[in-house]
Amino acid sequence: MILDSLPRSHRYATLHPRFADAFAFLGRMPADIAVGRHEIAGDALFALVQRYETRPVDGMQLEAHRRYIDIQYLVAGSEVIRWAPLPGLDHATRPYDAEKDYALFALPPAATPLRIQAGEFMIFFPDDAHAPCGCLDLPAEVVKVVVKVEI
Repeated sequence: MILDSLPRSHRYATLHPRFADAFAFLGRMPADIAVGRHEIAGDALFALVQRYETRPVDGMQLEAHRRYIDIQYLVAGSEVIRWAPLPGLDHATRPYDAEKDYALFALPPAATPLRIQAGEFMIFFPDDAHAPCGCLDLPAEVVKVVVKVEI
């Protein structure tokens, strides 16, 4: 898991052959980008623009992916994303779905809360289980871009 700001994203461009294109997309996207899927390189690299209200931790679950790395970039607002290493999780509440590329896990009390705010991104690799969309104090609107990078 990596947490940093977009101006420093060049530090991570060599971690994966598609990261440079992913960060280039984030750096040039318009401020009023439409909600929905945006193609970058077909299914190998695409962005999902989301607008939602953050929610309390009650009922949240960790998700994990096998086919894609997530680069989650906050355009507006702030939220708390809870993180835990996948190898330490032993109770899947939803087994891995290959078509949708995710499994769900109960949120353990020891999951690390990480605050992310506008202009920052987090990278979640397949062994990084994460529960996004958490509120800081009260629910608030967030605009986020999740770039899906095929492994």
